[in-house]
Amino acid sequence: MDKRVICLGVVIATMVLFVGYGSSVITDFLASLIRGDRPRDQLLSTALLLNIALLLFGWRRYVDLTTEVGQRRQAEETAQKLAQTDPLTGCLNRRSIDDALQDIIATARATGHEVVAMMIDLDNFKRSNDNHGHQAGDAVLLEAARRIRAILPERSVMARLGGDEFACAAIYDPDHAEAIDRLVLRINEVVARPVLIDGLSIEVTASIGLATSTPAGTNQPAELATTLLHRADLAMYQAKKSGRNRFCWFEPSMESELRYRSELERGIREGIPAGEFVPFYEKQIDLDSGALTGFEMLARWQSPRHGLISPEVFIPIAEEIGVISDLSECLIRQALADARDWDPSLTLSVNISPIQLRDPWFAQKLLKLLIEANFPPHRLDIEITETCLHENLGVVRTLITSLKNQGIRISLDDFGTGYSSLAQLRTLPFDRIKIDRFFVSNLGTSKDSAMIIEAISSLGKGMDLPITAEGIESSEVLAELRKFGSFKGQGFLYGQPSDALSVREMLAGQNLLCVPNPPVDPEAPALPTPSRSASA
Repeated sequence: MDKRVICLGVVIATMVLFVGYGSSVITDFLASLIRGDRPRDQLLSTALLLNIALLLFGWRRYVDLTTEVGQRRQAEETAQKLAQTDPLTGCLNRRSIDDALQDIIATARATGHEVVAMMIDLDNFKRSNDNHGHQAGDAVLLEAARRIRAILPERSVMARLGGDEFACAAIYDPDHAEAIDRLVLRINEVVARPVLIDGLSIEVTASIGLATSTPAGTNQPAELATTLLHRADLAMYQAKKSGRNRFCWFEPSMESELRYRSELERGIREGIPAGEFVPFYEKQIDLDSGALTGFEMLARWQSPRHGLISPEVFIPIAEEIGVISDLSECLIRQALADARDWDPSLTLSVNISPIQLRDPWFAQKLLKLLIEANFPPHRLDIEITETCLHENLGVVRTLITSLKNQGIRISLDDFGTGYSSLAQLRTLPFDRIKIDRFFVSNLGTSKDSAMIIEAISSLGKGMDLPITAEGIESSEVLAELRKFGSFKGQGFLYGQPSDALSVREMLAGQNLLCVPNPPVDPEAPALPTPSRSASA
């Protein structure tokens, strides 16, 4: 039984006794106080005092218990609110969005309307968070949530699912579906406005995926809620693939794309230890003499199920699922073994993923691969994309310095497409810059490309940095390029990328193969160098 009920019962019983016997006893008790002697009935007088004390105690206890119950109820409500909402933005959280979405669906059906689900992901938020700190990142999330919530219709819900991802759902009239497009365009617009934080102007955009409850293939609110969020999520990833800062409606074909991607993810994980990823090599030519100077390693996936797959397909997936380092090390190990047999004048260029540059042990791992292959460091050229400098300049500077100390050459790849400044080029010890293939391939047809290449050529001469031009695909482009100076070049004009065996046969025909020293196991004791026949 509730303690408050017991206390209230005691109070009522005490009051009944007080009313029944209290009037006569009080008269005698007060008279005795006036006379200064004892009451005629001391037992009843004592009982009266006890009755009064019990009445006061019972009432006080009842008040305390009522207050305690109220505080407990308030604490439970607060705990429930905290369990259902995001503490930073005040939106619902991942745990509570399903129930809220089911309620929205039920309301829409009762009024003859439909529901649209939206998945919203802030583009480049992680980069902004890393550059400006978590406090600024929290402020961006808070402001983005406030702006989105301010323009959502009245009958809607919004949740933060974690990180920079939000989910929204709203009821709409299917006869006026165009209103949803206007709403989403408005969301893209308000999110893209700069956020001012302590004098900093931080800009982010939003990729939005949309899915509607008609047709959804299910009538159960719980299943429909899950389906809507899943489809909106697929559409959001499609919006990111299409260039970010836009929205995309769900289409059934996205389901098959998801299955294909899942197959690729599984194939990548299984293919790395199975040796399905192999290096191909693209020639690098001295444009003045026409001599072969080296090769750039390009990754290829020889999938037993899907055939030969280009890196544009599997590299982004490998980065997202966290296996790019293992994949890259596997390819570099094979490439070093292949290049060890080439003429010592030929170099090997290798592209490095921005994710690998975040590994503080990358330089040590690369040095270990060089020692294992007994490959001279000065013949290896590591290519770092220009966008890496914008992500984390301090880490890149440390890594470049470490690699340079080992004798490895460093090239700045895709120059002209990122955010490099002259100060960065001066402070970072690059050995070469590579012009992005977009500018080279448009020579002869684009004045802008010609002006950019001329500027890069002048920059290279002024800073004493040699230049490589990618994307030479015709003799006309080559002729235009030669007008701007001396370059190394590579592109389909000199042949398609080839596998290791084809390159070896080509080099053998040009007497550009040599007999290398055998690979060295860094953990093995020093032994006399065996002969070529013995190692074979």
